[in-house]
Amino acid sequence: MQIHNLGFPRIGAKRELKFSLEKYWRGDLSQADFLTECQSRRQQNWQIQQEAGIEWLPVGDFAHYDHVLNSTLLLGLAPERFTNKEPAHTSNSGYVHSHTEQQNTLDLEFRIGRGQAPSGCQCAASDMTKWFNTNYHYIVPELSATLLASDSVVNTDNLLAHFNEAQAITDNRKVILLGPITYLYLSIFESESDNNNNNGNEDKLALLPALLTRYQAVLTQLSDAGVQWLQLDEPVLGLELDNEWQQAFSQAYKTLNKGKLKILLTSYFASIDHHVDLIKDLPFDGLHIDTVAEQSDVASIIECLPNDWVISLGVINGRNVWKTDLVSVYEKLEPLYRTLGERLWLAPSCSLLHSPVDLNQESKLDAEFKSWLAFAKQKCQELSLLKNALVNENTDDITLYSNPALARGASKRINNVAVQQRVSALTPSDYTRTENFAVRKIAQQAELNLPLLPTTTIGSFPQTGDIRDTRAKWRRGEISDKQYTSLIQAEIRDTIKRQEEIGLDVLVHGEAERNDMVEYFGELLEGVAFTQFAWVQSYGSRCVKPPIIFGDISRKKPMTVEWTKFAQSLTTKPVKAMLTCPITILCWSFVRDDLSRDQVATQIALAISDEVVDLIESGTQIIQIDEPAIREGMPVKQSQWQTYLDWATASFCLSAAKAPAATQIHSHMCYSEFNDILPAIIALDADVLTVETSRSNMSLLDAFDEQAYPNDLGPGVYDIHTPNVPEIDWMVNLIGKAQKHIPVERLWVNPDCGLKTRGWKETKLALENMVNAAKQLRKEYEA
Repeated sequence: MQIHNLGFPRIGAKRELKFSLEKYWRGDLSQADFLTECQSRRQQNWQIQQEAGIEWLPVGDFAHYDHVLNSTLLLGLAPERFTNKEPAHTSNSGYVHSHTEQQNTLDLEFRIGRGQAPSGCQCAASDMTKWFNTNYHYIVPELSATLLASDSVVNTDNLLAHFNEAQAITDNRKVILLGPITYLYLSIFESESDNNNNNGNEDKLALLPALLTRYQAVLTQLSDAGVQWLQLDEPVLGLELDNEWQQAFSQAYKTLNKGKLKILLTSYFASIDHHVDLIKDLPFDGLHIDTVAEQSDVASIIECLPNDWVISLGVINGRNVWKTDLVSVYEKLEPLYRTLGERLWLAPSCSLLHSPVDLNQESKLDAEFKSWLAFAKQKCQELSLLKNALVNENTDDITLYSNPALARGASKRINNVAVQQRVSALTPSDYTRTENFAVRKIAQQAELNLPLLPTTTIGSFPQTGDIRDTRAKWRRGEISDKQYTSLIQAEIRDTIKRQEEIGLDVLVHGEAERNDMVEYFGELLEGVAFTQFAWVQSYGSRCVKPPIIFGDISRKKPMTVEWTKFAQSLTTKPVKAMLTCPITILCWSFVRDDLSRDQVATQIALAISDEVVDLIESGTQIIQIDEPAIREGMPVKQSQWQTYLDWATASFCLSAAKAPAATQIHSHMCYSEFNDILPAIIALDADVLTVETSRSNMSLLDAFDEQAYPNDLGPGVYDIHTPNVPEIDWMVNLIGKAQKHIPVERLWVNPDCGLKTRGWKETKLALENMVNAAKQLRKEYEA
C-alpha cells in the first residue's frame, strides 16, 4: 500500500506566495529573487508532506498563478496577442531565435492571467472562470486551429526542473498533468470563419488530433527524463459526457504512447461509475476514485478493471476542514485492502489546493472546536494513520484520533431549536415578492428618478493599506470601538465624495469595514467560526479565509444598517446597501457535513431576510444581495442540476421576499455561464442583475437570445481583475453589444466586479471613462 497526494496548497501557510507575487508585480522583487522564493515554497511543501507520511510526492501542482495556465504554457499554446509577433531573427552567433524564445516567460504567464506584467505590454487578459464546482478560478485556454498548427513548441523545462528539485526530498515523485480531454473541454474555441468564441463539440473536437500531438511530445519528454508515475487529471469524467466526448476520450488514450510512464488516471469532484466501461480497456496503470464527493460503488468498479491496475482511493475530504472519522473509513477499506494488497493506494479525494495548510498555526480556537478540524497537513497525517491501522490490523490509534469527530455530532454547540422551528414554519408565500417586476419598476423609478443607462459599481472600493491597518489595530485592541468607527466613517466619507466627483448615479459605501464579503457576514452570525490562517487560493494572488459553518445559523445583530445609514446621510444620491446571499456564503465557507446544504442555505436566507427588513425600515431604497457563487454550487452532473437550482433560487427569494415594490433589489453574479442556468437566474426575480461579461466581450449574453431576460441588467463593461484602464470607446462598444440583447431602457452600466483589489488611481480613471461612455450613449439614444 502506498500513500500519495494529488496536490498541495501552493500559497504557503501564511500566504507567502501571495506576498511574493505582489512584490514582484510592484517591482519590489527581482525575477531571480521571486523564482528563488517560489523554489523555497515548493521545497517546504514537499517537506511538510513527506514528514506527514506521504510516500509519493506530487510534482507539477505548484503554479505562480494557475495550474491550467501552466498547462497552456507547457503545451506552447499562449494566445498570439500575448506573444512577441516580430519575426524570428538570427543572432550574432548564428542561432535562430523564435519569438517564443525571446519571451520573458514569467511575464508572459502574468500577461495571460492578469493582462499586465512588470515588463509592460498591456492586453486583454484571458477569461477566468470557476474550476468545476469550487471557488478556485482557472485561466480559460483559448484555442484555434491556427494556434495549434503554429511553430510554437511544448516546453517541459519548468516541470522537469521541479521534478529534479523534488529529488532532494525523495526519489518517489509523481508528476501531475492536466489531461487532454479536460483541457480541451475547458477551453474556448475561436472559429476562424466568424471570429466568435464557440464551445460546440464538433468544432472543438476537431482540434483534438493537433492537441494530442503536443501531449505526445510532453509524454515523450517526461518518459525520457525518467519520470515513473504520471498523474493525468481528467475531472471531466465526473460529468455525464455525451457520445462525442466519450469517443474523444477513448481516441485520445488509444493514440497516446506513454513510453515508460505509468499513468494514474485521476478524477475527482464526482463519481465516475457511469464511465467505467469507457475507462477499463484503455492503457492506464491505475485509477484514482474520489469516494467522498458522491456515493460510489467502489467494489463494482474494481471488479471491472484489469487486475494489475493500482487502485487509488480518495478517502479523505480534500475540500473541507473536518477531522475524518477514520474508524468508519477503516471499516470500508479493510475488506478492499485484503483483496487488493499492494495495489491499494490511499489519497485525499482531490488536490488539497482547496484546503488551508496547517491547523497547528491556529492558537485562538478553543480546544473543543480545534479538535474537530484537520487542514492539509493533518489530512496527510490522517492517511498515514489509516495505512498503519490497515497494515498492522490495529485500530487503537485511529479510534483515539476519531473520538472528537464523533463528539462533534453530539455537541450542544451545533443545535439552535429556535432556528429549526423557524425553518419548519416557512410557507410558499415566504418566498415570493408581492408585486411583479413591471409594477416594481414603475414604483422604483418614481422614488429614484434614475437616468437612462444608470451607472453604479458592484460594491467594494480599493482596500488601501490604511484601511487594512485600521481593521488590524481594532482587532488587536490597539484602538477603541469609537476610534475605529470614526476612522471607517472617514473612509466612507472619502468614498462617497470620490463617487460624486466621478459622477456615478447610484453610490455605495465602499465596504471599508469588510475584510471579505463572506467573512464579514459570517462574523456576525451565530453558528459560524473563524480562524487566523485558514487561507485558500481563489485566483492568482487572491486568497480568502472561508468561515467555518458548524451549527445552526442566526443573526446576532444588524450587520450593515449603521454603515449604510451613515453613507446615505452624506449624499442626496441613492446608496446601495450591500449584502451577501445564502448560496455564496454557503459555497465560500467550509460547511458542516451533518446537515444538508439546502437546509443550511435556508437558515442563512432567514438571517439575510432579517437584515433586509431592518435596512428597509432604516430608509434604504436599494439593496444589493450578491449571489456570485450560484453557478459554482451546481453539482458536476447535469442530471442533478435542477434539484440544486430549485433550492438555491428559493434561498435567494426567501432573502428578498419582504422587500416592498419601491425597494430595488439588485444582485451580482461572477463567471456564470448563463445558458446553463438562465431559467434559474430569471427565477431569482432581482430588479437589477449585474454580471461579469467584459472578458468574454459580452459573448456570455448570447444566452439571452434563447430566452429573453425580463428584468434590468448591468453587464460589466470593464475587467477589474487587471490594472489596465479601459478606453471610453471600448466600453461604448461593449454597451452597444449588450444593447443587442437587452433593451437600452433596461441596461445599467457598471464594472465587472468589486474594486477591492484595485488602486485608487486606476479606479478613478476607469470609472470616469465608464461614466463618460454612458453619457455619450445617452446623448445618442436621447437625440
